[in-house]
Amino acid sequence: MTAYEPPALDVQSLFGLPRGTVVLVTGGARGIGKMIATGFVQNGARVYISSRTSTTCDATAAELNALGPGQCISLPADLSDFAECQRVKSEIAKEGVLHVLVNNSGRTYDAPFAEHSDTAWDDVMTLNVRRVFTLVQALTPLLERGGRVINIGSMYGISVTANESFAYCASKAALHQLGRHLALHLGPRGITVNTLALGAFPTDMLTASLENSVEEIAQGVPLRRLGQASDIAGTCIYLASRAGAWTTGAIIPVDGGSMVVPQGVL
Repeated sequence: MTAYEPPALDVQSLFGLPRGTVVLVTGGARGIGKMIATGFVQNGARVYISSRTSTTCDATAAELNALGPGQCISLPADLSDFAECQRVKSEIAKEGVLHVLVNNSGRTYDAPFAEHSDTAWDDVMTLNVRRVFTLVQALTPLLERGGRVINIGSMYGISVTANESFAYCASKAALHQLGRHLALHLGPRGITVNTLALGAFPTDMLTASLENSVEEIAQGVPLRRLGQASDIAGTCIYLASRAGAWTTGAIIPVDGGSMVVPQGVL
């Protein structure tokens, strides 16, 4: 009988990204997406970022390329458009493989209950949910045999906010459930699918949608701060690494403990 040889469990082997890792981060030119893309580039990956605005996408790619040691490629696209999703697939297909797909593109919408727009509902649900499915469906052949899908959800897909962001919250709850369903379907093909339920990060989307100051928001978080780039990038790199190979169908809070706060305590 051959003696059992345990696999290497050193930190670099478990959490490092293999050479040649190819990543697509949608909405990767700003905010959370840029934080995630930066983490992958700094760990040697070849990262495609998409954004509706080509100038912003190009500028971010140039900025991240200056950081190295990985590479960032600008791939401008309006992913609310089905045809644009197919074009992105055609560009990524030139790589022959996609190791990590981060579905971060999304939009928020706040309006008083009586004025919540039917058109806005469609826009939010299309980008935040439907086109996530479209991209995963299109890119599955490139993700097979070990690919990782990471969906960027929200704590407000689980808990309730006082803001009147009905469409956004419903879209994130739908995204969480979509991730579970995709994990079941794609698991036999060697693809993991996980969703991150994010708390407050210092982004333009946050400051535009909330009346409170960043300092006030931080006081409502048990860890007394907002999320940092290392928090979100680290979680994504874990899920993309060998350490995350047996984690799928999960909804992982990255929120500083915000969802465990009872109303009126902090």
